[in-house]
This record gives sequence, structure tokens and C-alpha cells, in this order.
Amino acid sequence: MAARAPLHAPDRDDRQLFRLAMASSGIGMAIVDLDGQWQEVNPAFEKIFGYPAGELVGRHVLEFTHPDDVELSRGYLRGLIEGSIPMLDAPKRYLRRDGSVLWAHLNVAMVRDGEGAPLYMIAQLRDISAQKQAEQALQSVNRTLERQVAERADELRDANHQLRQFAYGVSHDLRGPLRAIDGFAAQLERHSAAVLDEAGRDYLQRIRDNAGRMSNLIDGLLELSRAISAEMRPQPVDLSLLAEWVGAELLDAHPGSDARIDVQPGLQAHGDERMLKSLFTQLLGNAWKFSAQRERVVIEVRGEMQAHGVWLSVRDEGCGFDMAYADKLFEPFQRLHGQAEGGGSGLGLAIAQRIAQRHGGRIWAESAPGAGSVFHVSLPVMDNDRSTDEDAQ
Repeated sequence: MAARAPLHAPDRDDRQLFRLAMASSGIGMAIVDLDGQWQEVNPAFEKIFGYPAGELVGRHVLEFTHPDDVELSRGYLRGLIEGSIPMLDAPKRYLRRDGSVLWAHLNVAMVRDGEGAPLYMIAQLRDISAQKQAEQALQSVNRTLERQVAERADELRDANHQLRQFAYGVSHDLRGPLRAIDGFAAQLERHSAAVLDEAGRDYLQRIRDNAGRMSNLIDGLLELSRAISAEMRPQPVDLSLLAEWVGAELLDAHPGSDARIDVQPGLQAHGDERMLKSLFTQLLGNAWKFSAQRERVVIEVRGEMQAHGVWLSVRDEGCGFDMAYADKLFEPFQRLHGQAEGGGSGLGLAIAQRIAQRHGGRIWAESAPGAGSVFHVSLPVMDNDRSTDEDAQ
């Protein structure tokens, strides 16, 4: 049975019933006087603390309170007696007999007499140590995972930086020999074209053409490297202005061409302006290349502003392609057309796809041979801090 000490209560029969309930309860229960001393405890309370009732009754609750929670407990006692805390419902730490930490969820109510004067407190205590240990273990795991993710992100940023440095270094070292090859080929053409036969002049032109293609390939690789790993600076972007800008550059690069580039006004997004301009450069450049064999180049840029972002389409009336090979479109160095049909380095659409992915979007295409193509782009609303995790990918 629970140990007993003299206790003033309003009604003897009610007190006896309460003691019977305490004795049979599976929840730790205690009666605490106004000085903060345990007056009665039940068997469940003894089991939780690891003390027999005789070593608990008459002793102050602070003797068993965890040192870090002593001031907290004093505040609870004061608040309950003064009435500023009508009923306590809070977690609290104690120390068991074996010295281990006991996490308990505590419910305490003040019993008062008919005039409202405090008489004693009734406390109920549930052992939540296992729950707290699980929470602490989960917090520890989360901290470890966060640290590991941060470390991997740092490593990946370092790897991306080294990759960019490597790409820039290689491109710089390759451009010198390429310029020399093209330059000497040009001089040879100027000085010796007259003495070369048709085959010799053809070989010379092939040298210059291939040097030019190699230079374009280096440019494409650098742009792909930037699309994959460059730091992003999200901001409001006027997509219509970017598309018109790229269209003007194409018209300037092909003077005298019969071409119409029609851009829908008012298209907006939130993203990296430099990357999004590159995206239009690749898509409109691709549309122009595969429309160049037509009598007229026609390119349309359309879009739809939606709550979750913007949907774009770039449509052309070019040679089109077989959708059976659509899965190869966005892979680097994959070409569905030969050079005579406008095929280039095989990097343009791969660059466009990486840029869309960096913005949380995607690109897909619809086409048919001889019927032109349309490339769709979805660009979700982009948070200002998206680059922190995207740059690590």
C-alpha cells in the first residue's frame, strides 16, 4: 500500500476513495503538500523512481529533480500555490535511484478548500523516458545526416569548381592550336590557292571547316559546364525580352534571310537571367538550324502564365524528326540529323535541358518528319534560395 501521512482534506470518504484509486492506478500518482514534500505515493510512482515509498514520503520534490530543472520546478510550485498556474501539464526531468535520468510528463492540480485556499496538490506522472530517448536519438541522427549532407555538398561544390577549372583550362589550351591551324590554313589558301588543284583546295577548306566545328564544340562544352555547375542568381526575368533579344541576334547573324520570329509578350519567370537567355539561345538556334532549308524561317515563342510557374513552347516549321528517337534529343553528342541538314555539336538541347532542370523544370518535344517541331518548357516558381541545393547536384 501507499505510505500515508497526516493530510487535511475536505471530505474523509472522498479522500479514502482517492487513495484506493491511487493504489490501483498504473500511472504514478502522489500527493504533495504546500511545502513541496511528497505526502503519499502509489506503487506505480515507487516503480518509476526505483524508491520504496518510505524513502519518498516526507522528502522534497527538488531532492529528486534533475539539477537542470530545479529552478523550473520552483517556478511551477510557486505558480500552482499562487494560482497563476491553474493546472500544470508539462514534461520534466527527475533522477531515479540508480542515477539515470527520468523524463516524465507531469500533471499537477491544486486542491483548495471551500474558500479557495490551497490545501495540497495531486500529481500524476507518466514515464516518457523511452519517447525522449527516441526523440534525442532521432535528433542526433538528423544532425549527423545534416552534417554529412553539408559535407557532401561542399565536396560536390569543390568537384564542380575543379571541373569548371579543368574545362576552362582545356578549352584555353585547345583554342591556341586551333587558331594556329585555321590561321595557317587561311594563309596557305591566300598564298597557294592558285597552285593547288581542286582536290587540294577542297582539303584545305575541310581543314578550316573542321577547325571551326572544333571551336564551336569547345564553346558548347563550356556552356554545358556552366549550365550544370554555375552559381544561380534567381530574380524576376522578362522571358519575352530574352526571346526577342535572341531572335534579334539570329537575324543579325543571317542578314538577308527571309525569317519571322514571333514572340508572345508578357511572359515572366523567376530564375537566373543569364541561364534563361542561354536556354532561348539553344532552342531558337536549334529551330533556326533545322528551318534553314525552308524557303522561309518561321519561329514562334508562346507561353502560359500559371499559378505554379510558366509553360513555354518554341515552334518551328523546319524539317522535324522521328519521335521514335526523341529519347536521344537531350543527350550530349547525340544527333538526329547530319551536317547537311543542320546538325551541330549535339550539345545545344543538352544545355537547354540542364538549364530547365536547374530551375526545377523540364523540356520535352513533339515533332514529325517534314512537319516541324515544338519544344515545350515548364519553369516552376523558383525560390530565391533554390540554388543552394541545386548547385550541389
